[in-house]
Amino acid sequence: MAGGWEELEAVQTDIREASTKADDLNKLCLRLLGSEDGQKLVQWLNEAYLNQPVAVPGSDPSYAFYREGQNSVIRDLLARLIKARNL
Repeated sequence: MAGGWEELEAVQTDIREASTKADDLNKLCLRLLGSEDGQKLVQWLNEAYLNQPVAVPGSDPSYAFYREGQNSVIRDLLARLIKARNL
């Protein structure tokens, strides 16, 4: 190892800062998606993406990975809404 222990000890990870950033992002999602218009958008996202099949017979298998990626983004937003409401 080039730098030794000094290099490792110099790395500072402040968990509180990461937690604060996550909380701020959760609150931002709540402000944007918690309104009446935001809830309409969430409903549309659910209908257009989450409530659709991930894979269909005869489609390329990579399509399922693509669709699951879309769904993952929406699920992350919904999870952040729930977390922000519980702060």
